[in-house]
Amino acid sequence: MTRNDKIPSSIETTGHTWDGIEELNNPLPRWWLWVLYATIVWGVGYTIAYPAWPLVSGATSGLLGFSTRGDVAADIAATEAARSGLMDRLAAADLSQLPQDPELQAFAVSAGASVFGANCAQCHGAGAAGVQAGGFPNLLDDDWLWGGTITDVAATVTHGIRNESSPDARWSEMPAFGEILEGGDIDAVVNHVLAVSGQEHDAALAEQGSVVFADNCASCHGEDATGMREMGAPNLTDAVWLYGGTAETLKETVTNARFGVMPAWSEEFRPANGLSQAEINAVAAYVHGLGGGE
Repeated sequence: MTRNDKIPSSIETTGHTWDGIEELNNPLPRWWLWVLYATIVWGVGYTIAYPAWPLVSGATSGLLGFSTRGDVAADIAATEAARSGLMDRLAAADLSQLPQDPELQAFAVSAGASVFGANCAQCHGAGAAGVQAGGFPNLLDDDWLWGGTITDVAATVTHGIRNESSPDARWSEMPAFGEILEGGDIDAVVNHVLAVSGQEHDAALAEQGSVVFADNCASCHGEDATGMREMGAPNLTDAVWLYGGTAETLKETVTNARFGVMPAWSEEFRPANGLSQAEINAVAAYVHGLGGGE
């Protein structure tokens, strides 16, 4: 406040003056001071009762021993205990019979969504639609290289694809035909694939490519190019492409081949961060229920 004609000269000032205006030294309101003192006492008590002061390798624990980490750990332990019975049942379940147990199936799908989000979404996408540029398959459609039954999906998750961890990993390998075929033959077989998949193509090259296909590709993809599931050889006649179905991407595939790898997710092959049998069954149920399962 500043002095004016209505303020007695007897009121103490701070001694500060600006342009003839003096700053009064009015006392703080009593209620405000008591609130300030109370917060100071509260603050001191809080630092004594709860973790507060940082130390070299930790912090003071406080007289109450409170820990947010401890609370979270306790909540997790309680949740795990509550669902342990269902997890045990899921681990031992015959997946083909899972629909006969609605309670367990609902639990499996719910748990599988969490497993998928934590471990699979990085490659297959949060919505499981895959990432074509990286060769990560769409799990929503009905096109399955190794089979789309729930037990097939569980086996793929357990052992992975083309990895060195599991002796039972799904395994197939396409040759790099750039080291085998002449450039003209590669162009021809690419046009044959474009033709059988219903895309724009050079008819003359496609006819020539049918011979190249029969001699070099039919042993895996089948004479009609519909693929061989037991070998992980894709159907080339549909509109589903793992790496893309344009002339350019097909030529790249034929020339240099593809070699996508999926890790084996079982704890047996990933001791540090693998999935338990219950988690594998859960994520298999989740993926199978996305719409593309058989």
